[in-house]
Amino acid sequence: MNLYVSNLGFNVSDNDLRKLFEGYGQVSSAKIITDRESGRSRGFGFVEMDSEKDANTAISKLNGKEMDGRALSVSVAKERENRSDRRKF
Repeated sequence: MNLYVSNLGFNVSDNDLRKLFEGYGQVSSAKIITDRESGRSRGFGFVEMDSEKDANTAISKLNGKEMDGRALSVSVAKERENRSDRRKF
């Protein structure tokens, strides 16, 4: 199950994100999204967990939890909309 994590501090690494979620189950991947030009964190990322049950536990335990002075927002990731669909009039 893919999770969307936002309101991350700009110093949080992929490894930090993985460690945080591993406390609630097996993590397949953890990725902080970075700006293409500067390489700096954009303040959000994605975590993929093997078990839906573990992912739901992580959501309930980590949503609103403070990390680096910021309250995390954790939810089920939505499918990315097709960019060409956004430009229709």
